[in-house]
Amino acid sequence: MITWNGTDFQERFNELEASGIDVHGEAKCVVELLNSLGWQFEADKWQFQADKWRLQESQEESSFRPSALVPRVLDAGCGTGRVARELARQEIEVVGVEPNESMLQVARQLSPEIRWVIADMCVIDLKESFNLVVMAGNVPLFTEPGTNKSLIAQCSRHLVCNGLLVCGFQLGRGYSLSQYDEDCSDAQLKLLSRWSSWGKDLFEATSDYAVSVHEKL
Repeated sequence: MITWNGTDFQERFNELEASGIDVHGEAKCVVELLNSLGWQFEADKWQFQADKWRLQESQEESSFRPSALVPRVLDAGCGTGRVARELARQEIEVVGVEPNESMLQVARQLSPEIRWVIADMCVIDLKESFNLVVMAGNVPLFTEPGTNKSLIAQCSRHLVCNGLLVCGFQLGRGYSLSQYDEDCSDAQLKLLSRWSSWGKDLFEATSDYAVSVHEKL
């Protein structure tokens, strides 16, 4: 099992950002996906615009409703909170879940106003619903062996109907895309989009990274 040091982990991203590298690609992708759900930030507040919700052929407009006055995002495996902090900065209601105390301690220090929960995403039930669940930073690759199916199931459990799960991880490291899609299907999630980066680069057979967007049925 990998032993994480939250301070060292955060410092690595601090150095990347200081060098001019954009470390907020995941958060930008999340915002774009929220826009696709009908959420728009206008007049300094979030609004849900039903006419911009991408209706499917068999879907009635009344089948989707926002769960709150602002979009809600669950950052599953949030680490030191890099993605969650950027989303909160954009007035999105975000909750971060992380099993490692060292990582979460840094997250609390940097943003005490955000709700941080120390827990294993494979088993926790927050008894809340979110418009989107994001797993950035290879989260499925760092769970205990044999728990990926439970991880996906719990992510799905926390989504509203038509909510989105977006997850990015390296390929060829023991958890295949076909298995991930099967686990998602078992959790009532349907694949909508797949890219080779959080910047939505084309996914090809030779890609070594995948960002997948699944919808809760």
